[in-house]
Amino acid sequence: MTAIPITRSSIAPERQQLIRQSVRSAAAIMTEADNSRLAQADDAHIFHAFLSDPDIHAPIYTLPRPLNVDAVRAFIADHLAQRERGEGLLFLNFDASGAISGYVDIVIWPQWAAGELGGAVGKARQGQRRGIEGARRGFDWMFDVLGLDLICETAALDNIRTAKLLDGLGFRRRGEILSEREDGTTRPSLVWEVTRSEWDAYHRR
Repeated sequence: MTAIPITRSSIAPERQQLIRQSVRSAAAIMTEADNSRLAQADDAHIFHAFLSDPDIHAPIYTLPRPLNVDAVRAFIADHLAQRERGEGLLFLNFDASGAISGYVDIVIWPQWAAGELGGAVGKARQGQRRGIEGARRGFDWMFDVLGLDLICETAALDNIRTAKLLDGLGFRRRGEILSEREDGTTRPSLVWEVTRSEWDAYHRR
């Protein structure tokens, strides 16, 4: 069983089904220019090209290893299956020219009305607060559209950029866990959490 979320509040079966249905119904996530859509199998080549930059894929623990087109295609297929179960989503974001500008990987735990958002933005969007604003919109969307009560995030101990982002968005540090990939490799990770009420108060929503 996953070590996260750390906070676990049992959710009534009826509410769990509503969350699952919200996930199954999701076709895009809120972005700056409404240029998001679900990743599909035929996106494997362009998504792999985006991820091939080490500055993008190296810090991301959830991506497949080795990172090749077939692995990316399987990664997309797994997320489409997660969507059908109401437990995960994978979105690609595009710029005005039609090139991938980033992606969003969401894990959902309906039994706890909780989720985790991951992903990356391209170099052109880094260092301009676009990543911060994109994350804020994504967390808003998870609370408002998916109906979650809690968001839990993790990052490597030396991932200063993500730590600053989460601290600055009002997340609470909850300690450290040992994250494990499907291939059995592990990595120490810091954990942050924020509830819906904490998020709303911090951002005055």
